[in-house]
Amino acid sequence: MKKIAFLVASLMMGLSAVAQTGDPVVMKINGKNITRSEFEYSYNKNNSDGVLEKKTVEEYVPLFVDFKLKVAEAESQRIDTLSAIRKELDGYKEQMVVPTLVDNEYIEREARQTYDNTAARYAGQDLLTASHILVLMRQDSTAEQQAAAKVRIDSIYGVLKAVPKEQLAERFAELAKEKSDDKGSAQRGGALGQFGKGMMIPDFEQAAYALKAGEMSAPVKSTVGWHIIYMTDRHPFESYEYHHDNIIKFLEQRGIKEASANAYLDSVSTKRGISRAELVDELHKKLMAEDAELKNLAQEYFDGTLMYEVTKKDVWDKAQQDDAGQEAYFKAHKKDYAWDSPRFCGIVIHTKDAVTMEKVKKLLKGVAEEDWAKTAVSLNSDTVKVVRVERGIMKQGDNANVDKLIFGQKVELKPMTGYPVTDVWGKKVKAPRTMKDVKSQVVADYQNAQEKLWVEKLRKKFSVEVYDDVVKTVNKH
Repeated sequence: MKKIAFLVASLMMGLSAVAQTGDPVVMKINGKNITRSEFEYSYNKNNSDGVLEKKTVEEYVPLFVDFKLKVAEAESQRIDTLSAIRKELDGYKEQMVVPTLVDNEYIEREARQTYDNTAARYAGQDLLTASHILVLMRQDSTAEQQAAAKVRIDSIYGVLKAVPKEQLAERFAELAKEKSDDKGSAQRGGALGQFGKGMMIPDFEQAAYALKAGEMSAPVKSTVGWHIIYMTDRHPFESYEYHHDNIIKFLEQRGIKEASANAYLDSVSTKRGISRAELVDELHKKLMAEDAELKNLAQEYFDGTLMYEVTKKDVWDKAQQDDAGQEAYFKAHKKDYAWDSPRFCGIVIHTKDAVTMEKVKKLLKGVAEEDWAKTAVSLNSDTVKVVRVERGIMKQGDNANVDKLIFGQKVELKPMTGYPVTDVWGKKVKAPRTMKDVKSQVVADYQNAQEKLWVEKLRKKFSVEVYDDVVKTVNKH
């Protein structure tokens, strides 16, 4: 999607369409008709509320033409047939098709199966909501330890037995927090939540199912120790209708809609003896014929992908790697890269202590500027980090340490956590010394300049016809 984001930012999105009745051709690029609706879609999308620099229709025409020329160049190079691009475009088609194939009957079957499987686990038994207090007793406990555990659980039980029934739930929760060895449930007043058959230790489960709501058990021995159980609530497992909406939400969170669509695609492609990709392509074409908005989105993605790939291949990557061209461009436009204020060129060093800082400075003497950061952190090992470095070309306001130590500003410094000693290594310069000082800006400008030259060549390579009479009717029919 980065390609589409770039496309929006560049104000150069579009779609390809065949002229239809009531939808006149607004231009032809390399012999291909571009309809008014296609142009309107691109223009309106890129000039909606929130766009910083809105264009008039007339101003937008050359931007749109340039975009379409790049698409034409990509098609002439058959970039759309490359396996990686084909895979990406086919994947996008499937993303568009899948949401339209949600099979509600499939989802209902899965929901019913989920309910039936859950109900089967309870085997007709009630759902229980209970709390417990545990006195832990290991299976290899000595006789003395076992006796101590029994005394302790009986003591707790004795306290609870004396509590009036209407106060039992509250007092049980208090004692669970204070006395229970099950620290997880103790934080919740002993609450175990809801459970059913087969979900607890057998001895515990048997005792729990013998209780009615509001009742408390006598001490129960299990494989982990002694329990006192308080039954908060119990009721039969509810009907499918009762759980339906929650089951559907549960399944949707786990992608049931996509699963139903995928099951449909696999089933139909198998029955018809065609590949899944062929079926998706067929369904995609049908969808595009029925939904103009989705058609616009699909063409936008197709064109944007081709435009991005061909521009990256023919312009951006080449300009990025053209060191000689960048240097020549910098020399020819040097005045454009003058700074309005001095810069600090160097590194900010943070160390564990003053001794380490002195070691760093000794190491840096006589070292080339491009190696300063690497040299400074050479004191670090894989397990022990004693130096941290910030590098770059910084103007006033970029870094508080530089502001104080280089530009003499009165700022309050907060040492980097774990690295209390801070100093700088480098110098203040008034103007870029070489292209390297402004390389990122030069590269960006050089890429833009090369792209303009490339587009000029495309305008000579491909035919362009713009019908001004139709342009004047955009958004006015």
